[in-house]
Amino acid sequence: MDLTELSSPVSRQHVADHARIVAEHADRHAITLESLLALLRSPRLDDRAARNMAIEAATSALIGLRAVTDQERSSILEPVVGAFARLQSDLLPLVRFGDLDVQFVEPPATGRALPGEVAHAARAIVRSSVLALADRSEARRVRIQWDCDGLNLLIGIRDDGAGELSAHDDSIRPIVERVTALDGAIAVSSTPGWGSSVDIRLPLDPPAEPEPLPEFSQLSMRERDVLRLLALGARNAEIAEELLISVNTVKFHVSNLLRKVGARNRAELIATSR
Repeated sequence: MDLTELSSPVSRQHVADHARIVAEHADRHAITLESLLALLRSPRLDDRAARNMAIEAATSALIGLRAVTDQERSSILEPVVGAFARLQSDLLPLVRFGDLDVQFVEPPATGRALPGEVAHAARAIVRSSVLALADRSEARRVRIQWDCDGLNLLIGIRDDGAGELSAHDDSIRPIVERVTALDGAIAVSSTPGWGSSVDIRLPLDPPAEPEPLPEFSQLSMRERDVLRLLALGARNAEIAEELLISVNTVKFHVSNLLRKVGARNRAELIATSR
């Protein structure tokens, strides 16, 4: 994000909204902590009652915090450099106290700002990947690189281990599932004796909703229900029972479907719907 983007009204509004949310979080945390202290110090409650009430209050606060945090992630943009700096901060204990030498290659400062959900997920994915590599004692050095091509966040992670890592390893499988859930792509490659590489692509924009086919755009909701059951192989009587309508009504909907879709028979209708 360049200076013109940061000075735009939209960016200033994002900064103001973020500052407001942070202030609200601080107020909520203060209220929660004050409530917990009051419960634990109350002379009218025995230890067991105070503990149970404190647990209930903390659980309720955590649920509320997670809900607000999820909403904030989807609405706040993070400059790519700032998101990467937060990643470095997250990995600081591992760098400082661990045996693994973690090297960071920062993204260009002009890279596109990341949606909050993507930035959060990217940091979690990198942390999990680095920890998976750290569990392999033969790895002594890990290199982490971020880049942005305008449409995707590109993540590269490489170690100097034995080169035996694969996408099927138990430690990598959860990472693959998370990347896939974000409509991203991941590739794991290894060279025996030289190390392993994990390359990840995370799209910055949600996938476009597929446009309905022209022949299905005019279907009513009930006709769509009938067509769905037809595609599953249901007969007229079974469709009628599922939708709580008469068999004659099912035949009427099938006739309309054939006409609207331009199919000559039920087989063509079902084939067209797939």
